[in-house]
Amino acid sequence: MAYLRERDERLLFLPLGGSGEIGMNLNLYGHKGKWLMVDCGMTFAETHVPGIDLIFPDPAFIESEREDLVGLVLTHGHEDHIGAVPYLWSRLKCPVYATPFTAELVKDKLKEAGLLDVVPLHVVDALTPIEIGPYTVSYVPLAHSIAEGHGLVIETGEGTIFHTGDWKLDDRPLIGPVCPSPVLSELGDKGVLALVGDSTNVFNPNESGSEAAVRESLVEIVKELENRVVITTFASNVARLETIGAVAKASGRHLVLLGRSMERVVRAAKATGYLQDFPPLVPEEDADHLPRNKVLIACTGCQGEPRAAIARIARGDHKYLHLSPEDNVIFSSKIIPGNDLTLGQLFNTLAAEGINVITEKDAFVHVSGHPGRAELAKMYGWTKPFSAIPVHGEARHLLRHAKLARELGVEHTIVPRNGDIIEISKQGLKLVDEAPVGRLALDGTEVINVGDPSIIDRRRASANGFVTVSLVFDDDGALAAEPAFAIMGLPRSHDDAFYDGLVDAVEEALDRMKAADRRGDSMVEETARIAVRRYCRSEIGKNPGVASLITRREDIDFR
Repeated sequence: MAYLRERDERLLFLPLGGSGEIGMNLNLYGHKGKWLMVDCGMTFAETHVPGIDLIFPDPAFIESEREDLVGLVLTHGHEDHIGAVPYLWSRLKCPVYATPFTAELVKDKLKEAGLLDVVPLHVVDALTPIEIGPYTVSYVPLAHSIAEGHGLVIETGEGTIFHTGDWKLDDRPLIGPVCPSPVLSELGDKGVLALVGDSTNVFNPNESGSEAAVRESLVEIVKELENRVVITTFASNVARLETIGAVAKASGRHLVLLGRSMERVVRAAKATGYLQDFPPLVPEEDADHLPRNKVLIACTGCQGEPRAAIARIARGDHKYLHLSPEDNVIFSSKIIPGNDLTLGQLFNTLAAEGINVITEKDAFVHVSGHPGRAELAKMYGWTKPFSAIPVHGEARHLLRHAKLARELGVEHTIVPRNGDIIEISKQGLKLVDEAPVGRLALDGTEVINVGDPSIIDRRRASANGFVTVSLVFDDDGALAAEPAFAIMGLPRSHDDAFYDGLVDAVEEALDRMKAADRRGDSMVEETARIAVRRYCRSEIGKNPGVASLITRREDIDFR
């Protein structure tokens, strides 16, 4: 049975991802029997899910309601807002809406997934209302660290929601609109029932700063540097890429791009009218042959991603580029919390090779794309919302944002968790129900639950090693041969005495079994597993994963 009924006049908000965390944003609005989805993003996997790169919110709730899902509206092109679309759309099967640049990025993803001609992708214009079921949606251009960042005005029978998306104030944005937009004050004058807003930078008391100021600073910094200069930044930041092009021109250097995601963004930007004055690019295979003081390399990997260009350069295994002592690497980006250790190791790897490393802590090389408290205060002043729902942040960000909203005179606030179903009304905000939530993982080409046994086995093996035991039984259930072991990731794994001890432990455990029990594979597997783990725990203090391969004489075909 559908959760919403057609005559249900309530206006509901339900985050399935992005509340209580930064990344994998997926938000739902419910009204008059229909759901509207805003964004469908991903996040990068942490170390506790080994072998996994990408994590997605589990859309099981809305998948069960997909007949009533009228559309997916994408606010902008960052991965934490669009990255899950090619992986989850087949579970949703709804129309997708985006402005031109975001649509270009999504098309590239859909093409790779073989879905380009399957997904109904609607390219829309900002400030032009579109009817999607019982919702009227208008894109409001806002400044952000990517081209075409937008807030959404969502008009319903119960009132108007302003879903800010990711935004900042910038009176010199280089690419995109000057923000603040007069639309915001007009919106406040008409009346905003609830603001659902970005909380990422709420602990910064000041404004985030202008992209134009970063450009001016980078030009001066690079002019003073000798030898090669590498600038690594977020690939999606089109304004920063344009700045790097301007820096190359101002410093008399040839520009080289490294990294597939950066190349993809430049391609999408040019296809939609941006980067028209971008300098010609030198092929990456020629980068090492240019005079060291005449080259500027823009590359991916500013958060230390191990497969990104700057990490491969630092390890010395990039196919085309090798840095030398007294070359320079500028990290034109923020050190995102949680990446501190990874980036610290990368900085040290470069420094140990005599390379000059410049980060946001050393010079003015970056501004955030998210609003500090001073900017949030202005937004509340313009839009004058009746209620506030902080999203896009960890719990501490959401709590501080809610506190700020109350300090600014917003009486009704609520701090959501993923799965909370919140009613938005003229009386305020009320938690009315909970929906199931979870996480999915991209494992190779398969999308699986993060609790899948394969991931659990992998996690155990990464921490405690793994032992595979091969057992061959005769017709009467007795061992026909000595147990054989394949041991991975354990200390003493190549020690003959340790191996012999495992053999004895398993043989003794099986000897203690009743003959009838030895004929059942499941009981044999459990007995062997316990024996191996008990021996390993007593000898080396490890609890490895254990797999058994059981062969019985009657299963062998001698033909």
